[in-house]
This record gives sequence, C-alpha cells and structure tokens, in this order.
Amino acid sequence: MAVPKSKQSKQRTNTRYANFKAAAPALVECPHCHELKQPHKVCAKCGYYDGREVVSTEESK
Repeated sequence: MAVPKSKQSKQRTNTRYANFKAAAPALVECPHCHELKQPHKVCAKCGYYDGREVVSTEESK
C-alpha cells in the first residue's frame, strides 16, 4: 500500500483550492422602478415581485 514519506504542509494542501474566483451576481432591471436587482428576488427599493407589491415600503406610499 502506498504511504506518503512525509507530511504535506498546510500551504501545499491549500494551494489546490486557491484558484477559485467568485462570480459577480447576476443583475436584472426591476420592471416597476427600473433599479438593478437580483433575479427571482423581491426588489429592495420598491418591494415588488412578479408585478405585485409583496413587501410594503415607506418610499412607495
């Protein structure tokens, strides 16, 4: 059975996972207030989702 001759350092082990790059979140325009928002989420500015108000905000009143 193959056995390592010596322990691998933490730095050498962690370099295998160091090449990950996080992607920027996708943004779409809100059809109600035309602000940028994440798709399939309630708009933080106006509180609308799928053409109807889901969360009441003070700005919309």
